[in-house]
Amino acid sequence: MRKRLARSAAWLGAWALAGLFFATQNQVTYAQFAKPPPFATTFAAALCTWLTWAPLAPLVVAMARRYPFARGRFRRSLAMHAAAAAVLVCAKLCLDAAARAIVFHRPLRLWPSDAHPALLTYVVVAAIVHVLDLRRRARERELRASQLESRLAQARLDALEHQLQPHFLFNTLHAISALVHKDAARADRMISQLADLLRLSLETHGAQEVPLREELQFVERYLDIERTRFEDRLVVEYEIDSAVLTARVPCLSVQPLVENAVRHGIAPRAAPGRIVVRAGRSENELHVEIADDGVGLCGPVREGVGLGNSRARLEHLYGAQARVTLESRPGGGALATLRVPYAEAT
Repeated sequence: MRKRLARSAAWLGAWALAGLFFATQNQVTYAQFAKPPPFATTFAAALCTWLTWAPLAPLVVAMARRYPFARGRFRRSLAMHAAAAAVLVCAKLCLDAAARAIVFHRPLRLWPSDAHPALLTYVVVAAIVHVLDLRRRARERELRASQLESRLAQARLDALEHQLQPHFLFNTLHAISALVHKDAARADRMISQLADLLRLSLETHGAQEVPLREELQFVERYLDIERTRFEDRLVVEYEIDSAVLTARVPCLSVQPLVENAVRHGIAPRAAPGRIVVRAGRSENELHVEIADDGVGLCGPVREGVGLGNSRARLEHLYGAQARVTLESRPGGGALATLRVPYAEAT
């Protein structure tokens, strides 16, 4: 109730201000004559003209919204506004005459000369409403487009994540199947470790970003499986700055790089290999490095599901602010580097 009264008071105040403006203008004009009328009289006459718009203007607003000048509806809207303007202008002249008769104690008298200003006021109010509605609809379209784009990006990210999970799962199961008939004990340990890995995967399901600590836990479980598989042929070292463990990284962004190092760097050779996982911060950037001393890069890099997936997800999440690179190490082997904007996980 209070809000409604406040809006009504503001509405009347706006038309009263219009009356004050035109009263001041008229008084300046009257000042050129020998005996100008008192300002109070001029102001009262202006109020009789402008305050009567208070009950009529909402009808103009309603007409403007009911009959907008949209494509395909222009002629009909024009006809409806012409009829409404004729009725409202007549009503306005009558209200003005009644207001003057009451305020100045004079006989009721219509002033046809006020028809043109009344018609112009109708046009201006309808035009303002039309422009404001166009802007509101444009903002609503932009908001809907932004929401659709956001949902589309989320759907693409979910699809990439769902593509990645079966990828590493298939590779791990393939490795287990190769050991089942050769070393049942090792295969059994790998199955147990895979169960732990899947549990961690389910805990982070649906999250696009996780703290680096959680991502490294996933990597450790994965490397535990690979160490069981390769036994003493695989050595893993961690060089992690503890200050960056709470930084945000895309979920399942480091594991594909580690898997790439194992499959293409360590597995193809018979000699033992070493993988080093590093993480640190440089200014506003988090960098995670996966270095191996394996066979290195032979020719152009061909992206598989893991590396290609990582690049696509980084582009969706961060645009040009993030990147993943793969290059040869001077001493042999390869170096994969993930760089993302530094942000603390909430």
